[in-house]
Amino acid sequence: MPLRVYDPMRKRKVTFEPVNEGRVGMYCCGMTVQGEPHIGHMLAALTADMVRRWLEYRGYAVTLVQNFTDIDDKILARAAEEGVAYPVIAERNIDLYFRFARALNIGDATVYPKATEHIAEIQGLIQQLLDGGHAYESGGNVYFSVRSFRDYGRLSGRRVDELYAGVRVDVSEGKRDEADFALWKRAGADEPGFESPWGWGRPGWHIECSAMSMHYLGETLDFHGGGLDLLFPHHENERAQSEAATGHTFVKYWMQNGLLTVGGEKMSKSLGNYTSMADLLEHFDAETVRFYLLSTHFRSRAEFETAQLERARVSLERIREAAAALHGMLEEAPAAGGPSEAGRTLAGAAARARESWEEAMDDDFNTGGAIGHVFELVREFNRLAGEDPAGLAADRQALETAWDALETMTGVLGLFAGGLPRERPLEAPAEVLAWFEERQRARAERNWAEADRLRDLIQEAGYQILDGPEGSRLKAL
Repeated sequence: MPLRVYDPMRKRKVTFEPVNEGRVGMYCCGMTVQGEPHIGHMLAALTADMVRRWLEYRGYAVTLVQNFTDIDDKILARAAEEGVAYPVIAERNIDLYFRFARALNIGDATVYPKATEHIAEIQGLIQQLLDGGHAYESGGNVYFSVRSFRDYGRLSGRRVDELYAGVRVDVSEGKRDEADFALWKRAGADEPGFESPWGWGRPGWHIECSAMSMHYLGETLDFHGGGLDLLFPHHENERAQSEAATGHTFVKYWMQNGLLTVGGEKMSKSLGNYTSMADLLEHFDAETVRFYLLSTHFRSRAEFETAQLERARVSLERIREAAAALHGMLEEAPAAGGPSEAGRTLAGAAARARESWEEAMDDDFNTGGAIGHVFELVREFNRLAGEDPAGLAADRQALETAWDALETMTGVLGLFAGGLPRERPLEAPAEVLAWFEERQRARAERNWAEADRLRDLIQEAGYQILDGPEGSRLKAL
């Protein structure tokens, strides 16, 4: 079946048609880096990673752009609070993002643009809007005239006269209409900023994404992602200013991921109900977190609770154990082993699971459904291995078919960063397993001294670490 994607503009699923044959341009709204990443931030990046992986599996060449907002009132406030320059705050939190992205097996974007590195593109787009009559200058500020764009509100479904009710708006003097928003913000002479035709200042929040996305991907993007909380006003404003400037469709397929909630409320720093990634990874391994986030459709709202992560850990362990058992049989299978009834059943189950998995992913990237089909194969393998282990072990071709299906399905989903498990999990003491996880983090951070110290502790406890191209694993001495 062809890839079908939900289009919030048309309120239905439509067949995906790329802007350029065989190529896809994606933009994901990244963090405003005033604080450390929490799991909600990582969900948007993981969603973009999942979509990119699937598109590449389907043969597309993908360019993924994910920005960092590295100058912002909140960043400046945090810098003043700590008594440091604002880039110190920005770079510290960008480094943390990369640490957690790698832990979650989120592949690198093609480019990570920063607002401060694209001032020329931002100012050029603002001037284009001024020249077209869609923006106006007022006292060193430049505002977008919302009413100049007749299609405003179509993405979010809001009418212009309702837009500023309960919404964060710029109340600076000089705006012609309360709904207008800042493209360029005047800054004091002693404040961080940039020279511009309108005076010393810095870009508004919305304009940076339009300028950077079109700079790297052209005037029409295939996909634009980010959290559902960005739908209005951020994505609505991006669309308005971009299409007002170019006269072309800005985004073909908007992909806002659902929000994580705690007690029914959106997870956010302002509410104080968020879980930092550092705290989360103290209690759950990163593979479990990724699996948990992929277990529901990316557009769905999900309640974040420890019990859900525990269930995810148990479910992931079922796949891990089945993979290890399957690989063990495959290693022992005779090279010229003939077909068996159990083998034919397993091969058929593998083919059906893989086909259904592809159909789920082609249905608006339904990872929850896709994972369900992975478990269909796991359950059938476990049943056959229990009922006819000898017959199954004799059919090498069927085992290879099942392994290939399981490896492909989990690999495209980004599960098991080191590759599908080939051995049963080692039953080591909890303290040793904790040291192993700490060493993994130390190596990811290139803290080699700490990694060596933890390796020595593990060896003293009677275990060794085997480091290889597929990752690291524990083994009893």
